[in-house]
Amino acid sequence: IAPSKTTAVHENSQAFGSALKVALFRSLFRGRIDVYPLRWENAQGKSGYSPACANEWRSGICGKPRIKCGECDQRMLLPVTDQVVYDHLAGRRTIGVYPLLADDTCWFLAVDFDEADWRADTHAFMQSCKELGVPAAVEISRSGEGGHVWIFFAEALPAREARKLGAALISYTCTRIRQLSLSSYDRFFPNQDKLPKGGFGNLIALPL
Repeated sequence: IAPSKTTAVHENSQAFGSALKVALFRSLFRGRIDVYPLRWENAQGKSGYSPACANEWRSGICGKPRIKCGECDQRMLLPVTDQVVYDHLAGRRTIGVYPLLADDTCWFLAVDFDEADWRADTHAFMQSCKELGVPAAVEISRSGEGGHVWIFFAEALPAREARKLGAALISYTCTRIRQLSLSSYDRFFPNQDKLPKGGFGNLIALPL
């Protein structure tokens, strides 16, 4: 499994134009390009992600909330474009990514740490990655109460193999620090080895 060489961070990111920044971002956080999840928040403060649809809330076309999106025959899914990614990076919208591709491969593995000890567990996991020569990057989650460790690949790998890598790193970390488990470890993205029939698989929010 070859980690991507594009994980190196440019020393002077200000030298990057907008187009290059978008291209770099897309080269790392690669998932399905025919659909993407868009974050929403209602007046009651409830929030979530739904597949972006060109017909959402269009009068006479969209049947929400009476008809669920997955059951709507008017749904017109929107693809990922440079403009969509630019708007995300500019803070105009918040999007996620569906990491599991139609052929059951993925371009990255993300490890989610989401409990009280997430800082210590993330540090221990990153130390294991360093010892084993697996380049990885850490992101603090939107809530500020958890973190994601991202491992990018130079080519799309079977999700089964990517998840095996994650499991091996978790096991190695537990052995190294002499703990039975990493209590804050929640799950991997992609969550599945194979794409569910008729679905997109689980999503993960993209960094801002």
